[in-house]
Amino acid sequence: MFTRTAVRVVARAAPRGTRAASVDAGASDYFAKRDAIRAHAAETTQLWRRISFFVCVPATIVCALWVRNVEAEHAEHVEHIKAEHDGHLPEIPQYEYMNRRLKPYPWGMNSLFYNPHVNKDLEQE
Repeated sequence: MFTRTAVRVVARAAPRGTRAASVDAGASDYFAKRDAIRAHAAETTQLWRRISFFVCVPATIVCALWVRNVEAEHAEHVEHIKAEHDGHLPEIPQYEYMNRRLKPYPWGMNSLFYNPHVNKDLEQE
């Protein structure tokens, strides 16, 4: 029993492989790594700032112009339809599966996203 305990104590006290950090590493190595990290952070910050200004901002402007063009075409088409029907849009067919409300919302029959220019007013029914 004593030999077994002695073997365990010796086995626990023995070094188990190499350590990750060397004992010789001084303060200069720490400061060099810290300066390298700061330099890398500055370079990365500058890279993403350039990507934001030279890629994201122009892409946002291009998308806004495209949406403006599409909406202008749609408005022109709606005006054309109105011109063909004496100034108003034709009546939308009353399909039984469209705009079904069996009981009203707490705020009324129309949804929260009701737009009188686009949606049918269900309060009038």
